Amino acid sequence: MALYPPDDPYLLVITIFGLTISVRWYGVIIMSGALIAAYLSTRRAVARGYDPDHVWNQLMLGLLLGIAGARAYYVIFEWERFASNPWSVINLTTGGLAIHGAIIGALLSVVIYTRWKGLPFWDWIDVGVPGFMLGQAIGRWGNFFNQEAYGRPTSLPIGVRIDPEHRVPPYTDLQRYPIDTLFHATFLYESLWNFAGVGLLLLADRRFGHGAPAGRRWLRPGDLLFLYGIIYSTGRFWIEGLRTDSLCLNGVGGDCAGSLRVAQVISLAIIGACVVALILNHRRPQPPAPAPGNHASRRATL
Repeated sequence: MALYPPDDPYLLVITIFGLTISVRWYGVIIMSGALIAAYLSTRRAVARGYDPDHVWNQLMLGLLLGIAGARAYYVIFEWERFASNPWSVINLTTGGLAIHGAIIGALLSVVIYTRWKGLPFWDWIDVGVPGFMLGQAIGRWGNFFNQEAYGRPTSLPIGVRIDPEHRVPPYTDLQRYPIDTLFHATFLYESLWNFAGVGLLLLADRRFGHGAPAGRRWLRPGDLLFLYGIIYSTGRFWIEGLRTDSLCLNGVGGDCAGSLRVAQVISLAIIGACVVALILNHRRPQPPAPAPGNHASRRATL
């Protein structure tokens, strides 16, 4: 079964008074993921007694810092592409957003917002973590429309077709890799992994966290973030090994000829750090339950 992206990456192109406005599928997918993620987070915020408006306010800051972090992270590791034209750094239409940078930016936005509004950081971040992972699961489909973040050729029953202009060497050789060659749909693998991760986080929170009876609440504030780091990074580690556009440890991009990628090393570091954080979080005395400033209705159960 071949997955084939639309020929046109633009959902809409209109010209008004000589000004052309272009709407790319990639941007629509990213924003749709962010809005659906925010809706899930509002349900979780209400269940914990917070004003859901905090979620929408947080979203604006999170998008700004998340995109800035994703771009900065990518540019730092791919500076040779931008050194000759630094202004291209702000041109996002050329591609180049790294999820690890987006995570850093999103975490920074939570630090800023919780300090500004006087919200408990660890409890508030647990409110939003499942939604953030849901946004990632949806947002990965933007790579499909851009024909990017695909893997090596595959003989699996399902794969993605990539047009020659979107391929990286040596897969641009149509003699060896004809037009109907199927590549690993790594965007799909990561999307499905993240959807499963969202389910695990929600289940864990319901069975052993805020949604569980007081006597069974094993999870502490911050645990969902650490579990997210372990779940996401485990999937990213093996999926990254299939990709053809990775940044290798030797500084050269490509399939890395079997060596580890930068993203894989970072994923291993995140897994280790989150395991240690979980252990330390449960060794310290049990913290008092957070007291939200605005007790909203608790009818929501997510």
